[in-house]
Amino acid sequence: MKLTSSITDLLHHFMTALKGVVPLSVTHDEPTLLKEPYDHQHFSVSIGMTGDVQGRFVIDGNEKNFQSLAASMFGMPLTGEMLESFAGELGNMIVGNLATSIAHSGHNVDITTPTVMTGKAGIIGNNPVIQLPLTVKDAGRFHVLLVTVP
Repeated sequence: MKLTSSITDLLHHFMTALKGVVPLSVTHDEPTLLKEPYDHQHFSVSIGMTGDVQGRFVIDGNEKNFQSLAASMFGMPLTGEMLESFAGELGNMIVGNLATSIAHSGHNVDITTPTVMTGKAGIIGNNPVIQLPLTVKDAGRFHVLLVTVP
């Protein structure tokens, strides 16, 4: 499977939404299709999209990266349940803004409740997964995964 224009468009909307939420410089590498299961970095948030545009976004990083991002956005360090809550709300804001942007172009779209994942896990399945590595200045490296629904 190659990256279709609709997937590229969705990733572009994601980056626009991310840059609207995160007040730091964000750069990204080229997106790639994963050819094997993905092992996440022990801290991530997953949010699904339903309706005319379906799929799941996973924002994956490590705990330290999410802590740095939270400190940059709120001016104080977060840990434990507060950090998990921050990660869920971050995902809500980004994918919610993405869904709103898509809805403005005439599509019926909604998002699911965020799921924060900690510890060792992997993404295994039959649906194609697109990986978009990105770097947030002063927060570190993250990977955005788009699990597509054919």
